[in-house]
Amino acid sequence: MAASSRGFTAPVGAKLDVSPSAYYYCRNNGGFVEFRRKKRKLISNIKCCCSDSAMPINSGNGVDKSGGGEDWRFDAKKISANYMRIQASSSMPFPSPQSRFVSKPEKFFSRCIPRNSGPQSRDSPPKRDTGIANEKDWGISLLNDNVNETGKNEDGSTWYRESGEDLGDNGYRCRWTRMGGQSNDGTLEWKETWWEKSDWTGYKELGVEKSGKNAEGDSWWETWREVLHQDEWSNLARIERSAQKQAKSGTENAGWYENWWEKYDAKGWTEKGAHKYGRLNEQSWWEKWGEHYDGRGSVLKWTDKWAETELGTKWGDKWEEKFFAGIGSRQGETWHVSPSCERWSRTWGEEHFGNGKVHKYGKSTTGESWDIVVDEGTYYEAEPHHGWADVVGDSTQLLSIQPRERPPGVFPNMDFGPSVPPEDELPPTSSQ
Repeated sequence: MAASSRGFTAPVGAKLDVSPSAYYYCRNNGGFVEFRRKKRKLISNIKCCCSDSAMPINSGNGVDKSGGGEDWRFDAKKISANYMRIQASSSMPFPSPQSRFVSKPEKFFSRCIPRNSGPQSRDSPPKRDTGIANEKDWGISLLNDNVNETGKNEDGSTWYRESGEDLGDNGYRCRWTRMGGQSNDGTLEWKETWWEKSDWTGYKELGVEKSGKNAEGDSWWETWREVLHQDEWSNLARIERSAQKQAKSGTENAGWYENWWEKYDAKGWTEKGAHKYGRLNEQSWWEKWGEHYDGRGSVLKWTDKWAETELGTKWGDKWEEKFFAGIGSRQGETWHVSPSCERWSRTWGEEHFGNGKVHKYGKSTTGESWDIVVDEGTYYEAEPHHGWADVVGDSTQLLSIQPRERPPGVFPNMDFGPSVPPEDELPPTSSQ
């Protein structure tokens, strides 16, 4: 991304001053606010983007995949039932009526960590499809002093709590707190780590990692991070947030994994996405989606999800849309493969010309097809629902991290990598 005279630009070694008060001022007044260099602080123009547009469009929101043929003339009852069963399972760690995964850790924590006996973990199995939690929801509270404590409860369970500070080159500092506990027989266990990091380049990071297991063999792990840094190509301030979480059943062949990420810069460039995977005995499913806003009105969104059984049945759905200034396109495919390798698919597309005319076309392997031009309005989100101003407002604890004092005459060692920026990663074109 090329640097801009209206962007947040800084020479090598400049200190990023991103105090919450400056961002709130920008957010409340909108537009560009200019801050000039004073002493060793450097703040340049920051563009705050905020929109009332909706979150990602799914494949059924305003998209006519059948091109006017809503009656799907193929045997899709079993496919639809299976697919809906997968989607409905997203609210549970393991979509099984026999699953006792949620209740066991609660019993463990209340029994293993009695009140007023050492640290009490707030850990619990992560929930599916919850995205990236805000920092205020994590309740990160780092201890100021070095602590190394252990203890034993009346029922034989043990706990520990420790904290410290690690220092390194380039002004690196990491403050951390760890705590955990386990039952007397070791079958029940929980761990939790919090940290904040900073260095002389203006880099700041806040993070959490949690894990646990119970007597049935159910286990879970999750981590959350948010980072503030200066983009190496555009010199813009950037905030990146990510979350990974997974859970595994100890009583059946079931589990799930999710990876979420969000990236923002001070001029409105935004990227969001998620990769998900799950399994319940003989059935597995995947989902990927992404959004990319360039901050100037261009947007790309895509979704790809599919599932399969051990018997060989596969089915899925995917779509993509690209728009700029009211002109763009949508296209997608719904497909199914039987155990005998018989394949059915329906493909569809839309071309929006920006003048109220939309070209709709599509076909399926059963012989249906359509190719029409209709008078229809074009709707899409040119800006993210949650943009730069919003994420800055949500990141007060990250912005408040205090780095080490830099000695006079000492400058950061900044490695900008290769001379040519890497190409943007393209979304997958096929999942079959």
